[in-house]
Amino acid sequence: MKSIISFVIRYIPRPFLQRVSPLAMKFLALANKGDKVTCPVCDHSYKKFLPYGRVARENALCPNCLSLERHRLMWLYLKEKTDFFTGNLKVLHIAPEHCFISRFENLKNLDYITADLESPLAKVKMDVHQIPFEDNTFDVVFCNHVMEHVEDDLKACSEINRVMKSTGWGIIQSPVYPLKETIEDKSITDPAMREKLFGQRDHVRKYGRDYAERLRKSGIGMEENLFVKQLPSDQIQKYALPPDEIIFVCSKGD
Repeated sequence: MKSIISFVIRYIPRPFLQRVSPLAMKFLALANKGDKVTCPVCDHSYKKFLPYGRVARENALCPNCLSLERHRLMWLYLKEKTDFFTGNLKVLHIAPEHCFISRFENLKNLDYITADLESPLAKVKMDVHQIPFEDNTFDVVFCNHVMEHVEDDLKACSEINRVMKSTGWGIIQSPVYPLKETIEDKSITDPAMREKLFGQRDHVRKYGRDYAERLRKSGIGMEENLFVKQLPSDQIQKYALPPDEIIFVCSKGD
């Protein structure tokens, strides 16, 4: 199972996977019934979650809604630390995750817009370097696991900053490695070399511990939030959460 999932993730185009994976997962969900772990996003329980990743992680993927560890943590953060589920908010969700889309669309308190350059799940076709909305439009912006793919991450963040209201906030997640500084070399275009240096064929940089500091150079505000450290260990196990994941919360900057 691990090797199959790793192969599919590495070599099957993401837009195709986004269309077909929900159907494929229905069978795996039936084969994995149990009550050891629960997904807080869809409230389904299993004996364990499915493995996922290029180097497959055990107990990672919910076969019902396709949430991963970081998605389940983000859901809990939104419920416990924000007014996302109750406030009247205009939301821009860039590169929307499958597990969130229908649930966010069904929230009557949200004016919810999905956008992406390639994803078939998004309703607005958009380049994050040139966001086609006016200044100070959104209360909330989500842009997760995008910055490692884009040509100019600081330009993308400056655009997010521009379209956020003065009281706006958001979440901008990315893989962050135990490196002192981010690795980037725009002259490297070979997919195999990118995978070797940056961890994935379609990544153009590998972020280090300077991730938040780097993105602040765009003018956006960035907070490193260790919400997961506030949760009891039994909850971390029940929801299969990433125990050291930092939530990078953005705010309107100068």
